[in-house]
Amino acid sequence: MKQALKEWAIAVEALERGETILLLRKGGIRETAGRFEVPFQRVLLYPTFEHQDPNLLKTPNVKRVESGWHPKQVKISSIAEITHVLQISDPEIVHALLPFHIWNERFVEERLKWKPRSPLYLLLLKVSRLADPQLLPYREAYGGCRSWIEIDEINVDQMTPVLSDKEYLDRVEQIQSLIFRSQTIA
Repeated sequence: MKQALKEWAIAVEALERGETILLLRKGGIRETAGRFEVPFQRVLLYPTFEHQDPNLLKTPNVKRVESGWHPKQVKISSIAEITHVLQISDPEIVHALLPFHIWNERFVEERLKWKPRSPLYLLLLKVSRLADPQLLPYREAYGGCRSWIEIDEINVDQMTPVLSDKEYLDRVEQIQSLIFRSQTIA
């Protein structure tokens, strides 16, 4: 397995602990064709420290790092199946989803305002922890504002789901029903 989704390290940790199944994305500046796409259904989760901001989190237990800083080695410890990709532009729906992710209202506002004609993508991820997490040396090709990277081959033969199928489907249903309910009320 080589395809990886870059995400804030704090978000990857929350996914691995089962605290969330939801990521909010608009894509990085260096996205292909300037917009966010989901070219893979199954990806490794690549934790990044770029742009992590404690002021954009519900619990600001993250230390901000200098622009361009990265660890010498990156720990790859999970894989995810992206089961749903939903596009949302309605601020009310996005605000209603606050209980389902790690970011605060300021983050949501900033995401909605950046590239305002582009929708916000909600990714629902079924995450599994790898039995043997692997350390990769950082490479310049892994840096920059992009969502998808190709990393060194990682063995994903043995893994443990973070949530049971029932737990995962219950959360998906909660999120989908909230979105549907908000759309029918509007």
